[in-house]
Amino acid sequence: MKTKLFLLLVLFGFLNFPVFAQQKSKKELKAEKELQKQKETEALIDSKNFVFEAQKVTPQGGRLIILDYNTYFLKFNAEKTTCDLPFFGRGYNVGYGSDGGIKFEGTPENIKIGKKSKNYSVRATVKGKDDVYDLIFTIFFDGGASLSVTSNNRGPISYDGEISAPKTE
Repeated sequence: MKTKLFLLLVLFGFLNFPVFAQQKSKKELKAEKELQKQKETEALIDSKNFVFEAQKVTPQGGRLIILDYNTYFLKFNAEKTTCDLPFFGRGYNVGYGSDGGIKFEGTPENIKIGKKSKNYSVRATVKGKDDVYDLIFTIFFDGGASLSVTSNNRGPISYDGEISAPKTE
């Protein structure tokens, strides 16, 4: 009876051992999540279709301003780019009666995408109704991004935020 019980316990121990060996550690799970996020970010950049949502803004010579609402965006698409971002800084030739923000729609030209060791770089030029905007994105593997906007009629400004897939309407 004792030998049967002992064999049964040993057999039960061997059957449970592979279950414990197959569990992933926290580091492995975290690395797997980071790799998945990097693949999603890379797919968004390759498709040239993503939405940048600004969370912080830094004007030239100014201090960091945290944006309270997630209503400021730049929808980047190879056919049409739409922008609605706040502007803080110096305007050289801004039309009277404008609301002061950077708002435009246009087709991006000269799109250049580069990959570095820790981020992607996306450059484009967009001609709006009244101005020409040079956009420089620095997009990190985790989806965090920085956008630098330079135009003819305003001082340079940079934004920090995140990119995501565009929402279907």
